Amino acid sequence: MNRTRPAERRTELLAAGAAAVTVVLWASAFVSIRSAGDAYSPGALALGRLVSGALVLGAICVVRRAGRPPRSAWRGIAVSGVLWFGFYMVVLNWGEQQVDAGTAALVVNIGPILIALLGARLLGDAMPPRLLAGMAVSFAGAVAVGLSMSGEGGSSVLGVVLCLLAAFGYAGGVVAQKPALGRASALQVTTFGCVIGAVVCLPFAGQLVHEAADAPVSATLNMVYLGVFPTALAFTTWAYALARTTASRMGATTYAVPALVVLMSWLALGEVPGALTLAGGALCLAGVAVSRSRPRTSRAPRPRVAGEAGIPDPGPEAGVPDPGRDAGVPDPGRDAGFPEPGPDQEVTPRTS
Repeated sequence: MNRTRPAERRTELLAAGAAAVTVVLWASAFVSIRSAGDAYSPGALALGRLVSGALVLGAICVVRRAGRPPRSAWRGIAVSGVLWFGFYMVVLNWGEQQVDAGTAALVVNIGPILIALLGARLLGDAMPPRLLAGMAVSFAGAVAVGLSMSGEGGSSVLGVVLCLLAAFGYAGGVVAQKPALGRASALQVTTFGCVIGAVVCLPFAGQLVHEAADAPVSATLNMVYLGVFPTALAFTTWAYALARTTASRMGATTYAVPALVVLMSWLALGEVPGALTLAGGALCLAGVAVSRSRPRTSRAPRPRVAGEAGIPDPGPEAGVPDPGRDAGVPDPGRDAGFPEPGPDQEVTPRTS
């Protein structure tokens, strides 16, 4: 047990580090999407992002000789590829053009709650009180961030519905991906999910070619960045962490994204957050910390051994049966013809 604890601790730290990389890169994606969204339509941006990510992941698979995932993993990979890599990215890009950023962040952030509910129903994920409390705190923070960033007249019913559909696609993709990670590696699941998402978005190929010819270089570079880092790298680190924890806990981790988006928008775009925005971001981070924490377990007391101080040696006085008298085992002194030694008599061992 002592040898396994350091290994388990190391695995937990690696999974937490992978989740942190994912959250930071996904937060940066919101800034890049905002920059590239003026030049590319939702479908074209999603296709360009997925093609860039698939090319990078495919090259890594060739170098590492990852091969194809086993047949038993294809169902989860296909579902996550369609729902998360394909449907989610297109619908979210479209929804963010219809609503302001605050409303989009608020609606999409029901995704972790849906993941927890679906994970408990379909995967048997536990719902410990700390996870539920952390999600409640983080969701309150997301509401605060959303309200503080919402503009007047910037929302539409269509945009809200699209963001709601994106949240369902995100949750369904995560829950479908979890079983596949038990049969295939994180690299395989991410690579082939990205390829399937790109195939789903192929109807937008004409738009991508047409818009790429007129788009500024900065917008195209942002699209490539989205494919290489928030998609290829971040989805792989996400899969690595998801394979080592529950879908509910990983979903709660993404509540740190709104807080990081606020910080990155402040640094990169000069958007100074207000007091309510900062308070909401702090709540998001606090909720994530609570949801990922574990209750302290007290060590079980070591059983005391007879003969130690205060512990009498069990014997006939302690009610312990004598095997010679009570279990029917013949006593060599009484029943086998050997005299019992007296109090001052030495016992001489017999030699053959």
